[in-house]
Amino acid sequence: MARSDKSAAVAELAEELRSSNAVVLTEYRGLSVKQLTELRRALGSNASYTVVKNTLTKIAAKEAGLDGFDEHLVGPSAIAFVTGDPVDAAKGLRDFARGNPVLVIKAGVLDGKLLSADEIRQLADLESRDVLLAKMAGAMKASLVNAVSLFSAPLSKTVRLVEALRQKAEAAQPEAAQPEAAQPDAEQPDA
Repeated sequence: MARSDKSAAVAELAEELRSSNAVVLTEYRGLSVKQLTELRRALGSNASYTVVKNTLTKIAAKEAGLDGFDEHLVGPSAIAFVTGDPVDAAKGLRDFARGNPVLVIKAGVLDGKLLSADEIRQLADLESRDVLLAKMAGAMKASLVNAVSLFSAPLSKTVRLVEALRQKAEAAQPEAAQPEAAQPDAEQPDA
């Protein structure tokens, strides 16, 4: 590879490292081309999986400001660049690795923080962002419903009290206010 090609590859890798939401470094030794294609499908449309050269990736990682990443760049390496939900990509890698144990997850980066292979597995065990947002929205809605019932409880008690007083007042009204039926006259002599 010519020097200008190498510097272009380093610049491209550094930009991918900077612009990705998450990065997962793997060892792909023993995977066939067909299996790599299956892995790319398992990652989904929000992640790309690229075989990289370790020396160029070390330089690109330093340019991107990723400290400690280069110590994991040994052996045949490939990187999953995640532009979408990191949990979904971690699940795709974990599930693929279960069926293909030759895929080894080495390390990763999430929000600029270096992650170990165990931390990536823990990330894969989380629910997806959409599920977590839905649960949070449900909890917020429940809190609002509780607040409404809490604030409306004194009002409903007041309404019931007013209604009871009104009924009591109606029952206590004098009978004189109600129209009386015509009473027959006192005994009248028959003529």
